[in-house]
Amino acid sequence: MQGSRFAFGPFVLDSGAGTLLRNDVPVAVGYRGIKLLAALVGRPGEILEKAELMDAAWPGTAVEEGNLTVQIALLRKLLGPAADAGNGGGEWIATVPRVGYRFTGAVEQLGAKRKPLPLPGKPSIAVLPFVNVSNDPEQESFADGLTEDLITDLSRISGLFVIARNSAFAYKGKAMDVRDIAQDLGVRYLLEGSARRAAGRVRINAQLVDAVSGDHLWAERFDRSLEDIFAVQDEVTGKIMEALLGRLRTPPPRNRPKSLEAYDLCVRARKLMDDTPQTAREAHLMLTRAVSLDPEYAEAYRWLAMNHWMGWVHSGGPTETARSVALELARKAVAIDPNDAGCRWVLAYLLSYERSFGEADAEFAKAIKLDPNEADAWAALSDIAVLAGRVEDGLEHIRKAFRLNPFPASWYYLTLGQAQYAAGEYQAAVETLRRDETYRTSSRRFLAASLAQLGRFDEARAEAELFLVGNPHFTTRHWAATEPFRDAATLEHFVDGFRKAGLPE
Repeated sequence: MQGSRFAFGPFVLDSGAGTLLRNDVPVAVGYRGIKLLAALVGRPGEILEKAELMDAAWPGTAVEEGNLTVQIALLRKLLGPAADAGNGGGEWIATVPRVGYRFTGAVEQLGAKRKPLPLPGKPSIAVLPFVNVSNDPEQESFADGLTEDLITDLSRISGLFVIARNSAFAYKGKAMDVRDIAQDLGVRYLLEGSARRAAGRVRINAQLVDAVSGDHLWAERFDRSLEDIFAVQDEVTGKIMEALLGRLRTPPPRNRPKSLEAYDLCVRARKLMDDTPQTAREAHLMLTRAVSLDPEYAEAYRWLAMNHWMGWVHSGGPTETARSVALELARKAVAIDPNDAGCRWVLAYLLSYERSFGEADAEFAKAIKLDPNEADAWAALSDIAVLAGRVEDGLEHIRKAFRLNPFPASWYYLTLGQAQYAAGEYQAAVETLRRDETYRTSSRRFLAASLAQLGRFDEARAEAELFLVGNPHFTTRHWAATEPFRDAATLEHFVDGFRKAGLPE
Protein backbone atom coordinates (compact mmCIF):
# COMPACT_ATOMS: atom_id res chain seq x y z
CA MET A 1 0.00 0.00 0.00
CA GLN A 2 1.14 3.50 -0.73
CA GLY A 3 1.61 5.72 2.34
CA SER A 4 -0.40 8.90 2.75
CA ARG A 5 0.97 12.45 2.48
CA PHE A 6 -0.27 15.25 4.73
CA ALA A 7 0.46 18.99 4.80
CA PHE A 8 0.09 21.15 7.92
CA GLY A 9 1.68 24.55 8.39
CA PRO A 10 5.15 24.45 6.84
CA PHE A 11 5.32 20.64 7.12
CA VAL A 12 4.72 17.76 4.72
CA LEU A 13 4.56 14.28 6.21
CA ASP A 14 5.00 11.28 3.91
CA SER A 15 4.17 8.30 6.08
CA GLY A 16 4.97 5.79 3.32
CA ALA A 17 8.48 7.12 2.75
CA GLY A 18 8.95 7.82 6.49
CA THR A 19 9.90 11.46 5.95
CA LEU A 20 8.90 14.84 7.40
CA LEU A 21 9.79 18.05 5.54
CA ARG A 22 9.70 21.62 6.91
CA ASN A 23 9.74 24.13 4.06
CA ASP A 24 11.10 21.30 1.86
CA VAL A 25 13.99 20.65 4.28
CA PRO A 26 14.10 17.18 5.94
CA VAL A 27 13.41 17.07 9.69
CA ALA A 28 15.36 14.47 11.67
CA VAL A 29 12.53 12.48 13.23
CA GLY A 30 12.73 8.83 14.26
CA TYR A 31 10.60 5.94 13.08
CA ARG A 32 8.37 5.92 16.18
CA GLY A 33 7.82 9.66 15.84
CA ILE A 34 6.76 9.27 12.20
CA LYS A 35 4.28 6.55 13.12
CA LEU A 36 2.80 8.62 15.97
CA LEU A 37 2.57 11.75 13.87
CA ALA A 38 0.92 9.84 11.01
CA ALA A 39 -1.71 8.47 13.40
CA LEU A 40 -2.43 11.93 14.82
CA VAL A 41 -2.55 13.95 11.58
CA GLY A 42 -4.58 11.21 9.92
CA ARG A 43 -7.43 12.07 12.31
CA PRO A 44 -7.02 15.79 13.12
CA GLY A 45 -9.19 17.10 15.95
CA GLU A 46 -9.99 13.62 17.22
CA ILE A 47 -8.83 12.29 20.58
CA LEU A 48 -6.60 9.26 20.15
CA GLU A 49 -6.27 7.12 23.25
CA LYS A 50 -2.83 6.26 24.57
CA ALA A 51 -3.25 2.54 23.88
CA GLU A 52 -4.13 3.24 20.25
CA LEU A 53 -1.08 5.46 19.79
CA MET A 54 1.24 2.95 21.41
CA ASP A 55 -0.09 0.26 19.11
CA ALA A 56 0.58 2.53 16.10
CA ALA A 57 4.20 3.16 17.09
CA TRP A 58 5.04 -0.18 18.73
CA PRO A 59 2.83 -2.71 16.91
CA GLY A 60 2.64 -6.05 18.63
CA THR A 61 4.97 -4.92 21.43
CA ALA A 62 4.15 -4.21 25.09
CA VAL A 63 5.79 -0.93 26.13
CA GLU A 64 5.56 1.39 29.10
CA GLU A 65 3.39 4.50 28.80
CA GLY A 66 6.48 6.57 29.52
CA ASN A 67 7.82 5.69 26.07
CA LEU A 68 4.82 7.39 24.51
CA THR A 69 5.28 10.47 26.72
CA VAL A 70 8.91 10.75 25.62
CA GLN A 71 8.06 10.44 21.92
CA ILE A 72 5.29 13.05 22.13
CA ALA A 73 7.68 15.45 23.88
CA LEU A 74 10.27 14.93 21.12
CA LEU A 75 7.65 15.58 18.44
CA ARG A 76 6.55 18.81 20.11
CA LYS A 77 10.14 19.98 20.26
CA LEU A 78 10.72 19.17 16.57
CA LEU A 79 7.49 20.78 15.38
CA GLY A 80 7.83 23.94 17.45
CA PRO A 81 4.92 26.29 18.18
CA ALA A 82 1.84 26.06 16.02
CA ALA A 83 1.94 29.81 15.40
CA ASP A 84 3.53 28.91 12.06
CA ALA A 85 0.11 27.62 11.04
CA GLY A 86 -1.62 30.73 12.27
CA ASN A 87 -3.55 29.13 15.11
CA GLY A 88 -2.44 31.15 18.09
CA GLY A 89 0.96 29.84 19.05
CA GLY A 90 -0.24 26.77 20.89
CA GLU A 91 1.11 23.25 20.46
CA TRP A 92 0.38 21.08 17.45
CA ILE A 93 -0.35 18.15 19.78
CA ALA A 94 -2.67 18.74 22.72
CA THR A 95 -2.77 16.50 25.79
CA VAL A 96 -6.15 15.19 26.90
CA PRO A 97 -5.51 14.34 30.58
CA ARG A 98 -5.74 10.65 31.50
CA VAL A 99 -7.02 9.81 27.98
CA GLY A 100 -4.59 10.55 25.16
CA TYR A 101 -3.65 13.22 22.61
CA ARG A 102 -5.25 15.28 19.86
CA PHE A 103 -3.75 16.99 16.80
CA THR A 104 -4.95 20.61 16.79
CA GLY A 105 -3.73 21.98 13.46
CA ALA A 106 -5.47 22.15 10.09
CA VAL A 107 -4.39 19.21 7.91
CA GLU A 108 -4.60 18.79 4.15
CA GLN A 109 -4.25 15.32 2.68
CA LEU A 110 -2.16 15.63 -0.45
CA GLY A 111 -2.85 13.69 -3.59
CA ALA A 112 -1.08 10.36 -3.50
CA LYS A 113 -1.31 9.86 -7.25
CA ARG A 114 1.83 8.29 -8.62
CA LYS A 115 3.95 10.18 -11.10
CA PRO A 116 3.28 8.71 -14.58
CA LEU A 117 6.01 6.33 -15.69
CA PRO A 118 7.70 7.14 -19.02
CA LEU A 119 6.76 4.94 -21.96
CA PRO A 120 9.38 2.38 -23.04
CA GLY A 121 11.00 2.58 -26.46
CA LYS A 122 8.96 -0.38 -27.76
CA PRO A 123 5.24 -1.16 -27.85
CA SER A 124 4.13 -1.56 -24.24
CA ILE A 125 1.10 -3.44 -22.94
CA ALA A 126 -0.66 -4.57 -19.78
CA VAL A 127 -3.23 -7.37 -19.73
CA LEU A 128 -5.95 -6.43 -17.25
CA PRO A 129 -7.65 -9.25 -15.32
CA PHE A 130 -10.37 -10.82 -17.44
CA VAL A 131 -13.80 -10.55 -15.87
CA ASN A 132 -15.60 -13.76 -14.94
CA VAL A 133 -19.09 -13.32 -16.41
CA SER A 134 -20.35 -16.82 -15.66
CA ASN A 135 -22.83 -17.40 -12.88
CA ASP A 136 -20.33 -19.64 -11.12
CA PRO A 137 -17.85 -17.90 -8.78
CA GLU A 138 -15.75 -21.06 -8.96
CA GLN A 139 -14.79 -19.98 -12.49
CA GLU A 140 -12.92 -16.95 -11.11
CA SER A 141 -9.69 -18.95 -11.14
CA PHE A 142 -10.28 -19.86 -14.78
CA ALA A 143 -10.56 -16.17 -15.77
CA ASP A 144 -7.45 -15.36 -13.71
CA GLY A 145 -5.55 -18.24 -15.32
CA LEU A 146 -6.48 -17.01 -18.78
CA THR A 147 -5.15 -13.56 -17.88
CA GLU A 148 -1.91 -14.94 -16.49
CA ASP A 149 -1.33 -17.17 -19.51
CA LEU A 150 -1.85 -14.30 -21.94
CA ILE A 151 0.64 -12.22 -19.95
CA THR A 152 3.15 -15.07 -20.19
CA ASP A 153 2.54 -15.54 -23.93
CA LEU A 154 3.00 -11.86 -24.72
CA SER A 155 5.94 -11.49 -22.35
CA ARG A 156 7.97 -13.95 -24.45
CA ILE A 157 7.80 -11.67 -27.51
CA SER A 158 11.05 -9.69 -27.54
CA GLY A 159 9.52 -6.77 -29.46
CA LEU A 160 7.04 -5.99 -26.66
CA PHE A 161 7.28 -4.51 -23.16
CA VAL A 162 4.81 -6.40 -20.97
CA ILE A 163 3.74 -5.60 -17.39
CA ALA A 164 3.98 -8.51 -14.93
CA ARG A 165 0.96 -10.29 -13.45
CA ASN A 166 1.28 -8.87 -9.91
CA SER A 167 0.89 -5.33 -11.18
CA ALA A 168 -1.86 -6.18 -13.64
CA PHE A 169 -3.87 -7.86 -10.88
CA ALA A 170 -3.58 -4.75 -8.70
CA TYR A 171 -6.53 -3.48 -10.78
CA LYS A 172 -8.74 -6.55 -10.40
CA GLY A 173 -12.29 -5.51 -9.57
CA LYS A 174 -11.53 -1.78 -9.78
CA ALA A 175 -13.53 0.56 -11.99
CA MET A 176 -10.89 2.94 -13.37
CA ASP A 177 -10.32 4.90 -16.53
CA VAL A 178 -7.98 2.97 -18.82
CA ARG A 179 -5.88 6.10 -19.31
CA ASP A 180 -5.19 6.32 -15.57
CA ILE A 181 -4.21 2.65 -15.43
CA ALA A 182 -1.91 3.04 -18.43
CA GLN A 183 -0.23 6.05 -16.81
CA ASP A 184 0.22 4.17 -13.51
CA LEU A 185 1.87 1.25 -15.29
CA GLY A 186 3.75 3.24 -17.94
CA VAL A 187 2.25 1.47 -20.95
CA ARG A 188 0.45 2.60 -24.07
CA TYR A 189 -1.80 -0.39 -24.74
CA LEU A 190 -4.22 -2.35 -22.57
CA LEU A 191 -5.85 -5.70 -23.27
CA GLU A 192 -9.13 -6.22 -21.43
CA GLY A 193 -11.87 -8.76 -21.71
CA SER A 194 -14.23 -11.28 -20.16
CA ALA A 195 -14.55 -15.05 -19.97
CA ARG A 196 -17.44 -17.45 -19.48
CA ARG A 197 -16.90 -21.18 -18.98
CA ALA A 198 -19.87 -23.54 -18.81
CA ALA A 199 -20.95 -26.98 -20.06
CA GLY A 200 -17.67 -27.75 -21.77
CA ARG A 201 -17.69 -24.47 -23.71
CA VAL A 202 -15.77 -21.23 -23.27
CA ARG A 203 -16.67 -17.77 -24.54
CA ILE A 204 -14.00 -15.07 -24.48
CA ASN A 205 -14.36 -11.42 -25.42
CA ALA A 206 -11.13 -9.44 -25.81
CA GLN A 207 -10.26 -5.95 -26.96
CA LEU A 208 -7.01 -4.08 -27.41
CA VAL A 209 -7.12 -0.39 -26.48
CA ASP A 210 -4.69 2.43 -27.26
CA ALA A 211 -4.80 4.36 -23.97
CA VAL A 212 -3.21 7.46 -25.56
CA SER A 213 -5.73 7.93 -28.36
CA GLY A 214 -8.60 5.97 -26.82
CA ASP A 215 -8.94 3.92 -30.03
CA HIS A 216 -9.91 0.25 -30.03
CA LEU A 217 -7.27 -1.39 -32.22
CA TRP A 218 -8.80 -4.84 -32.21
CA ALA A 219 -11.74 -6.67 -30.67
CA GLU A 220 -13.04 -10.19 -31.13
CA ARG A 221 -15.26 -12.82 -29.54
CA PHE A 222 -14.25 -16.48 -29.33
CA ASP A 223 -16.85 -19.18 -28.73
CA ARG A 224 -15.14 -22.57 -28.60
CA SER A 225 -14.98 -25.95 -26.96
CA LEU A 226 -13.13 -25.85 -23.63
CA GLU A 227 -10.50 -28.21 -25.06
CA ASP A 228 -9.55 -25.42 -27.49
CA ILE A 229 -8.71 -22.90 -24.75
CA PHE A 230 -4.97 -22.93 -25.40
CA ALA A 231 -5.49 -22.54 -29.15
CA VAL A 232 -7.63 -19.48 -28.35
CA GLN A 233 -4.83 -18.06 -26.19
CA ASP A 234 -2.39 -18.53 -29.07
CA GLU A 235 -4.82 -16.84 -31.46
CA VAL A 236 -5.31 -13.82 -29.16
CA THR A 237 -1.54 -13.50 -28.77
CA GLY A 238 -1.09 -13.62 -32.54
CA LYS A 239 -3.73 -10.93 -33.11
CA ILE A 240 -2.04 -8.61 -30.62
CA MET A 241 1.39 -9.23 -32.13
CA GLU A 242 0.01 -8.38 -35.55
CA ALA A 243 -1.71 -5.22 -34.28
CA LEU A 244 1.32 -3.89 -32.38
CA LEU A 245 4.26 -5.16 -34.40
CA GLY A 246 2.72 -5.38 -37.86
CA ARG A 247 4.03 -8.87 -38.39
CA LEU A 248 3.99 -12.25 -36.75
CA ARG A 249 7.13 -13.35 -34.94
CA THR A 250 6.09 -16.48 -33.15
CA PRO A 251 8.17 -17.38 -30.06
CA PRO A 252 9.05 -21.03 -29.41
CA PRO A 253 5.97 -23.13 -28.55
CA ARG A 254 4.98 -23.44 -24.90
CA ASN A 255 4.50 -26.68 -23.03
CA ARG A 256 0.74 -26.91 -22.60
CA PRO A 257 -1.01 -29.21 -20.09
CA LYS A 258 -2.86 -32.23 -21.43
CA SER A 259 -5.21 -32.29 -18.44
CA LEU A 260 -7.56 -29.36 -17.81
CA GLU A 261 -7.92 -30.50 -14.20
CA ALA A 262 -4.14 -30.29 -13.77
CA TYR A 263 -4.25 -26.82 -15.34
CA ASP A 264 -6.97 -25.66 -12.93
CA LEU A 265 -5.00 -26.96 -9.95
CA CYS A 266 -1.84 -25.18 -11.10
CA VAL A 267 -3.71 -21.89 -11.62
CA ARG A 268 -5.12 -22.07 -8.09
CA ALA A 269 -1.81 -23.09 -6.53
CA ARG A 270 0.35 -20.37 -8.07
CA LYS A 271 -1.85 -17.73 -6.40
CA LEU A 272 -0.86 -19.15 -2.99
CA MET A 273 2.91 -19.24 -3.42
CA ASP A 274 3.85 -16.08 -1.49
CA ASP A 275 1.44 -16.47 1.39
CA THR A 276 1.48 -18.28 4.73
CA PRO A 277 2.86 -21.72 5.67
CA GLN A 278 -0.72 -23.04 5.65
CA THR A 279 -1.42 -21.86 2.09
CA ALA A 280 1.98 -23.21 1.05
CA ARG A 281 0.85 -26.65 2.21
CA GLU A 282 -2.42 -26.24 0.30
CA ALA A 283 -0.44 -25.33 -2.82
CA HIS A 284 1.76 -28.39 -2.28
CA LEU A 285 -1.25 -30.72 -2.33
CA MET A 286 -2.65 -29.08 -5.48
CA LEU A 287 0.65 -29.20 -7.37
CA THR A 288 1.39 -32.78 -6.35
CA ARG A 289 -2.03 -33.74 -7.71
CA ALA A 290 -1.39 -31.74 -10.90
CA VAL A 291 1.84 -33.57 -11.74
CA SER A 292 0.22 -36.93 -11.01
CA LEU A 293 -2.58 -36.06 -13.46
CA ASP A 294 -0.15 -34.73 -16.09
CA PRO A 295 3.45 -35.96 -15.63
CA GLU A 296 4.64 -33.84 -18.59
CA TYR A 297 3.30 -30.47 -17.35
CA ALA A 298 6.42 -28.31 -16.93
CA GLU A 299 4.83 -25.37 -15.14
CA ALA A 300 3.42 -27.59 -12.39
CA TYR A 301 6.93 -28.96 -11.71
CA ARG A 302 8.32 -25.43 -11.68
CA TRP A 303 5.85 -24.23 -9.06
CA LEU A 304 6.28 -27.40 -7.03
CA ALA A 305 10.02 -26.71 -6.94
CA MET A 306 9.30 -23.18 -5.68
CA ASN A 307 6.83 -24.62 -3.18
CA HIS A 308 9.62 -26.71 -1.68
CA TRP A 309 11.81 -23.61 -1.65
CA MET A 310 9.16 -21.65 0.25
CA GLY A 311 9.01 -24.58 2.64
CA TRP A 312 12.64 -23.87 3.47
CA VAL A 313 11.81 -20.24 4.10
CA HIS A 314 8.78 -20.94 6.29
CA SER A 315 10.57 -23.65 8.29
CA GLY A 316 13.57 -21.43 9.06
CA GLY A 317 16.14 -22.88 6.72
CA PRO A 318 16.82 -25.48 4.06
CA THR A 319 17.17 -29.16 4.80
CA GLU A 320 19.26 -31.39 2.58
CA THR A 321 16.17 -33.36 1.54
CA ALA A 322 14.14 -30.28 0.62
CA ARG A 323 17.06 -28.83 -1.35
CA SER A 324 17.63 -31.95 -3.39
CA VAL A 325 13.90 -32.44 -4.11
CA ALA A 326 13.43 -28.81 -5.19
CA LEU A 327 16.45 -28.94 -7.46
CA GLU A 328 15.32 -32.24 -9.01
CA LEU A 329 11.87 -30.78 -9.71
CA ALA A 330 13.35 -27.64 -11.27
CA ARG A 331 15.58 -29.72 -13.54
CA LYS A 332 12.57 -31.81 -14.54
CA ALA A 333 10.64 -28.65 -15.47
CA VAL A 334 13.45 -27.39 -17.70
CA ALA A 335 13.88 -30.81 -19.31
CA ILE A 336 10.18 -30.86 -20.24
CA ASP A 337 10.09 -27.26 -21.50
CA PRO A 338 13.54 -25.77 -22.17
CA ASN A 339 11.87 -22.68 -23.74
CA ASP A 340 10.11 -21.58 -20.54
CA ALA A 341 11.92 -18.64 -18.93
CA GLY A 342 10.15 -19.21 -15.61
CA CYS A 343 11.46 -22.76 -15.35
CA ARG A 344 14.95 -21.54 -16.29
CA TRP A 345 15.23 -18.80 -13.64
CA VAL A 346 13.85 -21.02 -10.88
CA LEU A 347 16.51 -23.60 -11.72
CA ALA A 348 19.15 -20.85 -11.86
CA TYR A 349 18.17 -19.57 -8.42
CA LEU A 350 18.29 -23.01 -6.81
CA LEU A 351 21.61 -23.79 -8.49
CA SER A 352 23.05 -20.62 -6.94
CA TYR A 353 22.20 -21.95 -3.48
CA GLU A 354 23.98 -25.18 -4.41
CA ARG A 355 26.96 -22.98 -5.36
CA SER A 356 26.90 -24.30 -8.91
CA PHE A 357 27.56 -20.72 -9.97
CA GLY A 358 28.66 -21.31 -13.56
CA GLU A 359 25.59 -23.35 -14.36
CA ALA A 360 23.36 -20.88 -12.49
CA ASP A 361 24.71 -17.90 -14.44
CA ALA A 362 24.12 -19.73 -17.72
CA GLU A 363 20.53 -20.55 -16.77
CA PHE A 364 19.82 -16.95 -15.77
CA ALA A 365 21.20 -15.77 -19.13
CA LYS A 366 18.97 -18.24 -20.99
CA ALA A 367 15.92 -17.13 -18.99
CA ILE A 368 16.48 -13.45 -19.81
CA LYS A 369 17.07 -14.24 -23.48
CA LEU A 370 13.89 -16.30 -23.67
CA ASP A 371 11.83 -13.63 -21.91
CA PRO A 372 13.32 -10.18 -21.27
CA ASN A 373 10.00 -9.17 -19.66
CA GLU A 374 10.20 -11.81 -16.91
CA ALA A 375 10.26 -9.44 -13.91
CA ASP A 376 10.73 -12.22 -11.34
CA ALA A 377 13.84 -13.37 -13.17
CA TRP A 378 15.37 -9.88 -12.95
CA ALA A 379 14.51 -9.68 -9.23
CA ALA A 380 15.98 -13.10 -8.48
CA LEU A 381 19.08 -12.23 -10.51
CA SER A 382 19.47 -9.05 -8.45
CA ASP A 383 19.56 -11.09 -5.25
CA ILE A 384 22.26 -13.40 -6.58
CA ALA A 385 24.31 -10.57 -8.15
CA VAL A 386 24.44 -8.63 -4.87
CA LEU A 387 25.67 -11.67 -2.94
CA ALA A 388 28.29 -12.17 -5.66
CA GLY A 389 29.62 -8.66 -4.96
CA ARG A 390 28.18 -7.16 -8.19
CA VAL A 391 26.20 -4.59 -6.28
CA GLU A 392 25.68 -2.06 -9.07
CA ASP A 393 24.45 -4.85 -11.35
CA GLY A 394 22.11 -5.95 -8.59
CA LEU A 395 20.64 -2.46 -8.26
CA GLU A 396 20.15 -2.23 -12.02
CA HIS A 397 18.44 -5.63 -12.14
CA ILE A 398 15.98 -4.88 -9.34
CA ARG A 399 15.13 -1.51 -10.93
CA LYS A 400 14.30 -3.33 -14.17
CA ALA A 401 12.12 -5.72 -12.18
CA PHE A 402 10.21 -2.85 -10.58
CA ARG A 403 9.69 -1.17 -13.95
CA LEU A 404 8.15 -4.34 -15.33
CA ASN A 405 6.25 -4.94 -12.09
CA PRO A 406 5.43 -1.60 -10.40
CA PHE A 407 3.16 -3.28 -7.80
CA PRO A 408 5.17 -6.40 -6.97
CA ALA A 409 5.15 -9.05 -4.27
CA SER A 410 6.76 -8.16 -0.94
CA TRP A 411 10.01 -10.00 -1.70
CA TYR A 412 10.92 -7.42 -4.34
CA TYR A 413 11.26 -4.83 -1.56
CA LEU A 414 13.43 -7.21 0.46
CA THR A 415 15.67 -7.63 -2.59
CA LEU A 416 15.82 -3.86 -3.21
CA GLY A 417 16.56 -3.15 0.45
CA GLN A 418 19.30 -5.78 0.46
CA ALA A 419 20.90 -4.19 -2.62
CA GLN A 420 20.68 -0.71 -1.10
CA TYR A 421 22.31 -1.96 2.10
CA ALA A 422 25.11 -3.61 0.11
CA ALA A 423 25.67 -0.30 -1.73
CA GLY A 424 25.93 1.58 1.57
CA GLU A 425 22.66 3.41 0.89
CA TYR A 426 21.44 2.79 4.42
CA GLN A 427 18.78 5.51 4.66
CA ALA A 428 17.29 4.43 1.34
CA ALA A 429 17.28 0.85 2.60
CA VAL A 430 15.44 1.91 5.76
CA GLU A 431 12.76 3.69 3.71
CA THR A 432 12.37 0.66 1.42
CA LEU A 433 12.20 -1.90 4.20
CA ARG A 434 9.73 0.10 6.29
CA ARG A 435 7.16 0.13 3.52
CA ASP A 436 3.91 -1.61 4.39
CA GLU A 437 4.47 -4.12 1.58
CA THR A 438 7.44 -5.77 3.29
CA TYR A 439 7.78 -4.43 6.84
CA ARG A 440 6.52 -7.44 8.80
CA THR A 441 8.47 -10.05 6.82
CA SER A 442 11.96 -11.51 7.10
CA SER A 443 13.26 -8.31 5.46
CA ARG A 444 13.47 -6.93 9.01
CA ARG A 445 16.95 -8.39 9.39
CA PHE A 446 18.22 -6.03 6.69
CA LEU A 447 16.28 -3.14 8.22
CA ALA A 448 17.94 -3.81 11.57
CA ALA A 449 21.38 -3.91 9.93
CA SER A 450 20.73 -0.65 8.03
CA LEU A 451 19.63 1.16 11.19
CA ALA A 452 22.70 -0.14 13.02
CA GLN A 453 25.02 1.18 10.29
CA LEU A 454 23.32 4.58 10.69
CA GLY A 455 24.12 4.51 14.41
CA ARG A 456 20.44 4.17 15.37
CA PHE A 457 21.14 1.26 17.69
CA ASP A 458 17.98 1.35 19.81
CA GLU A 459 15.79 1.14 16.71
CA ALA A 460 18.06 -1.53 15.21
CA ARG A 461 17.83 -3.75 18.29
CA ALA A 462 14.07 -3.31 18.47
CA GLU A 463 13.74 -4.44 14.85
CA ALA A 464 16.12 -7.35 15.49
CA GLU A 465 13.96 -8.48 18.41
CA LEU A 466 10.81 -8.31 16.27
CA PHE A 467 12.54 -10.28 13.51
CA LEU A 468 13.50 -13.00 16.00
CA VAL A 469 9.88 -13.38 17.14
CA GLY A 470 9.07 -14.84 13.72
CA ASN A 471 12.50 -16.40 13.17
CA PRO A 472 13.51 -17.75 16.62
CA HIS A 473 16.17 -20.12 15.28
CA PHE A 474 18.01 -17.53 13.19
CA THR A 475 21.76 -17.25 13.62
CA THR A 476 24.12 -15.07 11.64
CA ARG A 477 26.53 -17.98 11.23
CA HIS A 478 23.92 -20.27 9.67
CA TRP A 479 22.63 -17.50 7.40
CA ALA A 480 26.15 -16.68 6.18
CA ALA A 481 26.88 -20.36 5.56
CA THR A 482 23.73 -21.03 3.53
CA GLU A 483 23.41 -17.85 1.45
CA PRO A 484 25.18 -18.03 -1.97
CA PHE A 485 27.90 -15.46 -1.30
CA ARG A 486 30.77 -15.25 -3.76
CA ASP A 487 32.43 -12.13 -2.38
CA ALA A 488 34.08 -12.10 1.07
CA ALA A 489 33.85 -8.32 1.51
CA THR A 490 30.11 -8.31 0.81
CA LEU A 491 29.59 -11.16 3.25
CA GLU A 492 31.55 -9.35 5.97
CA HIS A 493 29.53 -6.17 5.35
CA PHE A 494 26.26 -8.00 6.05
CA VAL A 495 27.65 -9.88 9.05
CA ASP A 496 28.92 -6.58 10.49
CA GLY A 497 25.46 -5.03 10.23
CA PHE A 498 23.78 -8.05 11.82
CA ARG A 499 26.25 -8.02 14.73
CA LYS A 500 25.80 -4.30 15.33
CA ALA A 501 22.02 -4.80 15.35
CA GLY A 502 22.35 -7.47 18.03
CA LEU A 503 21.25 -10.46 15.96
CA PRO A 504 22.58 -13.72 17.45
CA GLU A 505 25.86 -15.16 16.27
